[in-house]
Amino acid sequence: MISPRHPLAMLVLALLVSLPLLAEEAAPLSNSAAYPLDYCIVSGEKLGSMGEAVVKSYDGREVRFCCNSCVETFGKNQKKWTKKLDAAIAAAQKDDYPLETCVVTGEKLGEMGKPTEYVYQNRLVRFCCDGCIQAFNKEPHKYLAMLDAARARAQEPPAVKDAHEPESAGH
Repeated sequence: MISPRHPLAMLVLALLVSLPLLAEEAAPLSNSAAYPLDYCIVSGEKLGSMGEAVVKSYDGREVRFCCNSCVETFGKNQKKWTKKLDAAIAAAQKDDYPLETCVVTGEKLGEMGKPTEYVYQNRLVRFCCDGCIQAFNKEPHKYLAMLDAARARAQEPPAVKDAHEPESAGH
């Protein structure tokens, strides 16, 4: 046991214990690089137009604001602003969505009516129906990995045909 008579040892111990807490507080949110909006959801002002954007976390998701006043406004009616944020994120990510099928069931989107759009930690996820949201929320990382893989495949350049290969084999 470390004796209180060794103040340097106590200081080192206190630093070692607090380092993980400091790192957690200072670490950016995992999806911060991919924040999908370039404007404040409350004011509509371009982020950074009033100084550095204010970044807050709500239920594990990042929200960026143009100023502290907008943070207060958001906090007073978080449900309203989150709904608006989700709609903006869905609109921003819809055109680049990498799948034409439900990430949970594999059903073609639109075969069961209008697909359900759901925003999870600032990422659009599309389902064949509302019932798939519950399955998704049980294992979100599994389904997000599937979306990431589909996005990576969609971004690969098309295969280039070797110009030295004959058009038809067997001649």
